Amino acid sequence: MPKSRERERERERQMAIELQKKSSLFMEQAPEVIESGNGTRKNIDDDGRVKRTGTLMTASAHIITAVIGSGVLSLAWAIAQLGWVAGPAVLMAFSVITWFTSTLLADCYRSPDPVTGKRNYTYMDVVRSNLGGIKIQLCGLAQYGNLIGVTIGYTITASISMAAVKRSNCFHKNGHHVKCYTSNYPFMIIFATIQIVLSQIPNFHKLSWLSIIAAIMSFAYSSIGLGLSIAKVAGGADARTTLTGVTVGVDVSGTEKVWRSFQAIGDIAFAYAFSTVLIEIQASQSSTLDTLKSSPPENKVMKKASFIGVSTTTLFYGLCGCVGYAAFGNDAPGNFLTGFGFYEPFWLIDFANVCIAIHLIGAYQVFCQPLFGFVESWCRKRWPENGFITSEHAVNVPLYGVFYINFFRVVWRTVYVIITAVIAMIFPFFNDFLGLLGAASFWPLTVYFPIEMYIVQSKMRKFSFTWTWLKILCWACFIVSLVAAAGSIQGLVKDLTTYRPFKSQK
Repeated sequence: MPKSRERERERERQMAIELQKKSSLFMEQAPEVIESGNGTRKNIDDDGRVKRTGTLMTASAHIITAVIGSGVLSLAWAIAQLGWVAGPAVLMAFSVITWFTSTLLADCYRSPDPVTGKRNYTYMDVVRSNLGGIKIQLCGLAQYGNLIGVTIGYTITASISMAAVKRSNCFHKNGHHVKCYTSNYPFMIIFATIQIVLSQIPNFHKLSWLSIIAAIMSFAYSSIGLGLSIAKVAGGADARTTLTGVTVGVDVSGTEKVWRSFQAIGDIAFAYAFSTVLIEIQASQSSTLDTLKSSPPENKVMKKASFIGVSTTTLFYGLCGCVGYAAFGNDAPGNFLTGFGFYEPFWLIDFANVCIAIHLIGAYQVFCQPLFGFVESWCRKRWPENGFITSEHAVNVPLYGVFYINFFRVVWRTVYVIITAVIAMIFPFFNDFLGLLGAASFWPLTVYFPIEMYIVQSKMRKFSFTWTWLKILCWACFIVSLVAAAGSIQGLVKDLTTYRPFKSQK
């Protein structure tokens, strides 16, 4: 019997490796792909891959994990720069635009028909099928550059939250007047070490459990921040708020007002940055063709998931941003949980920051897995005979079973995490970095490519009413992204000239 089980395991391993060689995105496919008695393969989707197990719930969890992140922490500051009128208006505008363009992108997952067409497994594949030409390279530059930036941003934010736990205990023990400086560098190293381990998860569809945990954490710390803000307002906080935000001549100079307003727009744009991984999330959902019955088409599932994800996060964003502004007024900190707008109860502040760190551990993986898949797929195609790149080695892991290790995957993913951590150490500026990422990614990935691909796929007539207003929307968002980028770059330059590396960043 032991020999029989060993032969069966070896046969399953060989089957998994054969299927993996046919994959264009993931390094490894699950070993449950086996031959049944009648010669047909079980658990296979209509495209020959392992049957997808994603659902509306897991898709929504992925989206919420990707959307609710470090962006929520800066919204009180962003609303403070813009005021009661422009702040909520900008927040709602980005929400509606992001949801709308996400529905366009969901229809482009299959081409030429959104329900029965050929699947496209990555954002670049969608652009290749619908636009082609140099736009493929431009999309790759924008998408993967943004994914790298997001992982750097999450390293910065998670380390700040980890350091905030230590500072919170210091304040509680020694008093709020003590400076309690804490370096973020050791916590960046801890975060990177955790990511090196998690990055060995071979493919995207095995991350559902991590996304669900991360989504719970995001709700937890958002709710804590909201609850503390409400308590501060109910306690009679004498916060100065205005319709136009920070006041020129009182809070800031005229020039600072302009730059900060631009940066605030970038921070809000970053808060809604998830289009870069929407296609990869959709590719992990259930197939439209099932051996027993027809499942809902992926585009319909993703439209519902996008609505659930964006509307849920907008509710939290609006509450956290507006109530946070009401609590702190024009003096709102850049990060209202680590900037110590709150000191007590210190244990609740600690718990909220731990939740942030756990959430960003999962969100980091959601954003970096598409990049991992792209690089590994390209290398397999470029060097198909290289055993270091293509060979899978089975290892028996206690309480888990057989785990497949690829040496190239181990080395390259480890190096990637280390590089992002080093860059985060060089530029540990929370608001400025997030604003720049939001400005750089919002227009090309959230607006331009989804609109252009939808126009091509639907064969929309040029200069028709719909074509015209879609183009107007596209160019308006381009201008907004330019001014947001300018504000964030100015903020980065200013911070670099005054940066003290051993002072904990707020």
